[in-house]
Amino acid sequence: MNFQTIILIIPPVLLALTFHEFMHGWVANKLGDPTAKNMGRLTMNPLAHLDPIGTLMIIIVHFGWAKPVPVNPNNLRDPKKDMVLISVAGPAANIALAFVSGILLRSLRGGLFSSVPMNVLQPLYNMVYFSLQINIALAFFNLIPIPPLDGSKILRGFLPYKYDHIADWLEQYGSFVLMGLIVFGMLTNVSIIGAFLSPFIRLFMSILGGV
Repeated sequence: MNFQTIILIIPPVLLALTFHEFMHGWVANKLGDPTAKNMGRLTMNPLAHLDPIGTLMIIIVHFGWAKPVPVNPNNLRDPKKDMVLISVAGPAANIALAFVSGILLRSLRGGLFSSVPMNVLQPLYNMVYFSLQINIALAFFNLIPIPPLDGSKILRGFLPYKYDHIADWLEQYGSFVLMGLIVFGMLTNVSIIGAFLSPFIRLFMSILGGV
């Protein structure tokens, strides 16, 4: 990956991560938990949300994570249901950004901005393309039901209480499993997570962006 590509990837990465975490905090605040707001995390300032390793992973392999927004379930009216809504908000935010990116990509390819000089248009097209790809990858990556990803909290919300021990086990060991899968992919060039995400990325790149 050359320097120019990295420069074009950074803005969509920052927006994708920041909006993802902001929406977690915004929905939590709407449902009665002001923890994120009180800790200064209800903001679109990327510096409040970035995790250095997670951000680097997005630039390198196009999936990663930010610092999780803090949520106190004790402040929620219906913790089990509300935590599902809060957890879904992040991936939903990325799907929304992907939708907008897809419209922009189709517009750029369709000649709507033909009056823009090519030396500006091509980098803009590449940046929007990266935005579409990154937001789709981030949305579906976070839906994997392995802690600390959003999918694990969504899974807990739908599991009957008698199966809470499964969710507890996942929360205890899930982060090790996730990191193991990532490291395995980097060492062997056989990415299990990448293989899972690729069909979704290709499908939604085609549906939303026509690519």
